Amino acid sequence: MHLVALNLPDLLLSLWRGTIDCDKTDNHDSWDWAVLKGDVWKTHGAAVAAMTPYLPGSFDRPPRNPAEKINSGFKAWEFLIYVFGLGPGLFYKILPEKYWKNYCKLVFAIRIVHQQEILTADLTQAHPALIEFVTEFEELYYQRRVDRLHFVRPALHSTLHLASEVPRVGPGLCGSQWTVERTIGNLGEEIRQPSNPYANLSQRGLRRCQINALKAMLPKLEPNNGGLPRGARDIGNGYVLLRAKEDTARPVRQCEVAAFRAHLGEEGQNMPDNWCPCVRRWARLRLPNGQTARSGWKEDLKPLEKVRMARNVKLELNGKLEFAEVRFYLCLDEENTVALVSMYSPPDLALLEASHYTLWTCTYQGDAGLRVINAKAITAVVAMVPLPGAENLRFVVEKPGLDIAHMGGNDEIITNE
Repeated sequence: MHLVALNLPDLLLSLWRGTIDCDKTDNHDSWDWAVLKGDVWKTHGAAVAAMTPYLPGSFDRPPRNPAEKINSGFKAWEFLIYVFGLGPGLFYKILPEKYWKNYCKLVFAIRIVHQQEILTADLTQAHPALIEFVTEFEELYYQRRVDRLHFVRPALHSTLHLASEVPRVGPGLCGSQWTVERTIGNLGEEIRQPSNPYANLSQRGLRRCQINALKAMLPKLEPNNGGLPRGARDIGNGYVLLRAKEDTARPVRQCEVAAFRAHLGEEGQNMPDNWCPCVRRWARLRLPNGQTARSGWKEDLKPLEKVRMARNVKLELNGKLEFAEVRFYLCLDEENTVALVSMYSPPDLALLEASHYTLWTCTYQGDAGLRVINAKAITAVVAMVPLPGAENLRFVVEKPGLDIAHMGGNDEIITNE
């Protein structure tokens, strides 16, 4: 946790801000990578804070303005989302290209090794990317100069082992300190007496172990608090439709009619030209990974500053990876639940390749991209963040370690709406 979420961001940001120690034989003016200064740093910090409405609630704490908060309690999770989630898009065209490309190789590898389940094919790509990052880092920043030796911190050497150690000890997230620190926190919350705090803490830990052992031997002792809220509908395979839901069926717009007609045509049902369906919309869909995908139907009713958008989703359609914005969900019949979505365009392949496959930029197509899909094609909720300086372009950000959060039971809390 400290290596990825604290040590590496601290090294990179101190270089880009020009705040790292400069030897007497060196010169700040020769540091062409130190671009996050003055108004550029303030503008960048404001841009980071402005991303909050586009990050779903399942992403937990969004990063605050680093220009104001980076030295006053900026959390490890905020660094993780900021540097390894938003970074490739927000640093694009701010960092000089050679430094940005070098940084993207690190992001590419970290995103792979941060997963619970890592394919061998992905791991064999992450390892050389880390080696290239460190080698280029020394060439670009350190430049074999003794007066810049302090740039090469121990964190860089540890980074080289992130991928190669996975086959031996497992993915890094499984042994990270996130779980330990959370356990320390909630055990501390259980202490009610200020006297003998360490004795109380050890007793709470002992009791927790005893309860966990009993639950492991007798699973029925675990109370079932995961019941569905009022009005929810289980559609199978871990997917659950959640309210709000329209009480009466209402007609859809003409552009939406065309999307439904195309979907039914693919199912072998040809509808007449004057056909105009009435539907009862659903607002939310619980996913098997613990996230709750929402919809534009309800989110559009809130002002931007009061929403954490969760209507953008990752899809698996015909073996292809796609991204879309959900307009609403509905049940066509007892066994057929669909979502009306607006598909994002395919990514800019040149930029995707230049960023070492970390910056997936798409065009928002609005009503022109409407399509009806099977709701079970949705695999995750993602953030589609506006790319600074590019009108109507969004870039994809996925939550790091989502599978770990779900495995640990940290699902989104379902509320009645």
